[in-house]
Amino acid sequence: MVIYLNDAWITCSAERSTGQRCPPSPHPFSMCKSEAAAFGYPCEDHKVTTEDGYILSLKRIPHGRFDTNSTNNTRQPVLLFHGLMVDGVSWLLGTPKQSLGFLLADGGFDVWFANTRGTNTSRNHTSLSPKDPAYWNWTWDEIAAYDLPSVLELVYNHTGGQKVHYIGHSLGTLIILAAFSEHKVLHLVRSAVLLCPIAYLSRTKSKLTRLAAEIFLAEAFHFLGYHEFNPVGPVAHEILIQVCGNPEIDCYDLFSAVAGPDCCLNTSTTCAFLQHAPQSTSIKNLVHLSQMVRHQGIRRYDYGNAKDNMKHYNQPRPPLYNLSSIPTHVPMFLTHGGQDFLGDVPDTRHLLRTLVRSHDSDNIEVLYVPDYAHADFVIGFNAPQLVYAPMVDFFQRH
Repeated sequence: MVIYLNDAWITCSAERSTGQRCPPSPHPFSMCKSEAAAFGYPCEDHKVTTEDGYILSLKRIPHGRFDTNSTNNTRQPVLLFHGLMVDGVSWLLGTPKQSLGFLLADGGFDVWFANTRGTNTSRNHTSLSPKDPAYWNWTWDEIAAYDLPSVLELVYNHTGGQKVHYIGHSLGTLIILAAFSEHKVLHLVRSAVLLCPIAYLSRTKSKLTRLAAEIFLAEAFHFLGYHEFNPVGPVAHEILIQVCGNPEIDCYDLFSAVAGPDCCLNTSTTCAFLQHAPQSTSIKNLVHLSQMVRHQGIRRYDYGNAKDNMKHYNQPRPPLYNLSSIPTHVPMFLTHGGQDFLGDVPDTRHLLRTLVRSHDSDNIEVLYVPDYAHADFVIGFNAPQLVYAPMVDFFQRH
C-alpha cells in the first residue's frame, strides 16, 4: 500500500506501461473541469468539516448525461472512497463506458466522491495550515474515525436520509472495515463494496513495501522531523535512494513493484492515472501502515512505548480492530485479484475467513479475478464487465 514516487518514476512508468511519454494534463487535479464536464456530466463541489477540523471536498455527479430531471430524489446515493496517495478523480479517468463514476451516474445512481485530508482539494483546516506539523498528525485511524463519518453523514443528509451504498478501493476498504468493527456508521450505509480489500498486510508480496517496513524507513523520516509525504517531493526522492539500493528491488517499474503487474490498463487511462495520482499523505500514516506489514493483526497506531500508548489508549499496546465483530447482516461485496501485491491472496483469504464464515450468506458475495492486480479494479478496460456489472447487480438486490 505504500507507493513511493518521484517525477522520474512517473515518466519511466508511463513509458514502460504505454510505450510512449504521456502528454501533460490540461487540468490536473480538477475532477469537475477535466473529467466530468469534458464528457457532459453535471458536477458539484461540496464541503464538510470533520470533528477534528479538517475541511474536506466532496464531488458529486447527481445524474447521468441524458437525464434532465436533476431533482429526482429516487436515485440511490453511492459514495466512492479512494485509496492511498490518490483522490476522487481516480474513479473518472476513462471514458463514460469505462469509468465507474460515469457508469453509476448513467445507471441511475446519485454518485459522490470522497477526497481525504491532505489531498489536493482537501487541504484546508479550521485552524491549521499544511505547513504546520500538527496538520499532518494523523493516520488512517483518524480517516476512519473522522473523515468517513463526516462524508457519509453529509451524503445521507443531503439525499433526504437515504442510506448510502459505499464503494472503497484499497485504503478505502480498510477504513470502512475498521468503522464496521466498532459498529460505527452502520446506520448510514446500505451496503459496502470492497475493491482490493486491505486489512491484513503481513504477507504482502511487494518486496519494496516489505523492505521499507523492515528497515523502519518511514519511522526514520518521521524521527527526522518530516510530516508530509508528497509522492513527487524530496522526501520521496530520498526514500527511493534508500530502497532502490537493494538489488532485489526493481525500481524501473515501481508501480508494479508495489501494487503488482496490472493486466488490463490502456494507454489513455494509465497516462491519466499517472498525471492525477500523486497525492500527499502523512508520514505518520506510512508509519502506521509499516507497522501493519511487520505485525499480524489490525491495530491502532503504535506510539512505540507503553507510556505513550497508555496516554492515548489507556493500555500498553494499541487496541485491535476486531473484524470478527462486524455485524453479520451488513451486505458486503468483496472482490480481489490474483496478481495484487497489496491485497495479496494469502492476506485477503485471511480476511475472508474472518468475515465469510459467520456472515449471513445472503448478504455477502466474493468475486475473485485471477489476472487482476491493484489498479485494474479502478482503471482496467474490462472492469465494467468483470467487476462493475456484478457489483451493480449486488446493489439492486440490497
